Amino acid sequence: MAASSKSAKRKNSNRKPTRTTGNPAKKPIVEMGPVTARDWIGAARLRTLPLAIAPVVIGTGAARSTGPEFHWVIALACLAVAVLLQIGVNFTNDYSDGIRGTDANRVGPARLTASGRVKPRTVLIIGLAFFALAALVGLAIVIRTQQWWMLAVGAVCIIAAWFYTGGKKPYGYFGLGEVFVFVFFGLVATLGTTWVQIFALPQQAWLGAVAAGLFACAVLLANNLRDIDQDRLVGKRTLTVLIGKRATQVLFTLFVLAPFAIAVVLALLFPIAWIAMLALLAALPALLIVWTYRKPAELVIALALTSLAALLYAGALFWAFVG
Repeated sequence: MAASSKSAKRKNSNRKPTRTTGNPAKKPIVEMGPVTARDWIGAARLRTLPLAIAPVVIGTGAARSTGPEFHWVIALACLAVAVLLQIGVNFTNDYSDGIRGTDANRVGPARLTASGRVKPRTVLIIGLAFFALAALVGLAIVIRTQQWWMLAVGAVCIIAAWFYTGGKKPYGYFGLGEVFVFVFFGLVATLGTTWVQIFALPQQAWLGAVAAGLFACAVLLANNLRDIDQDRLVGKRTLTVLIGKRATQVLFTLFVLAPFAIAVVLALLFPIAWIAMLALLAALPALLIVWTYRKPAELVIALALTSLAALLYAGALFWAFVG
């Protein structure tokens, strides 16, 4: 018995301790193997890119509706800026949430920083590189259009992108994420795209901008609803944490359905806008999931469907504006 006890002690002493941090909310880091190209693509969060594409499509359609000329080079440049900024936000969000421990208990796919497989500095550098690329393309747009005041707009966009989860007091941790998402993914992205093409902001651009912003807010709500328990645990006070599950479900419903009311208004000016109702084929299943889900992981599907609805809606408005 004594020999057996000593043997067991030796085995236990040879075991490597589990890696943990000082934050009790964090899980032990689990070895997940080397990082692959798929992991990097996953960190870019491609399912969120429709939210960057949709406002550019709507803004370009609104610009095209005012005349026969199509400024396709500027439109593509606006698209590049939007996508590069979105990917940059996703990587810097991975970095910021990872070093804070916010992603340690997340429901969705493991993040690069939180998993411990990639150095936080590497993730940060990649995020900042995408911001830099977006800034270069934005500068080209400014030089082409001679709208120098838009340099300030671009700088504000990058600052807002960083402080969503970065810095000492990120606004995403204090219930302001939806406000900034509406402003930048809706108003700024859509109206900025229209302005640099025609130097005017027709009413269809404003209505489309509001719709794009509401879809983006809905996606953020679905994301935060999925992580509501984990965010409470780590002190991340998103709007969802502040108002609770039921109010979030109601607000999500309003954000998803309001753009279709806007489409009805636009149909008075552009009859083909009725085709935007086809986006309900993706929006309604998302609503059903948000109201009936039993496991937080199910909301990942709702998030993807809402993003798809935003893109379908934007395509329909583009067709209505130029058709």
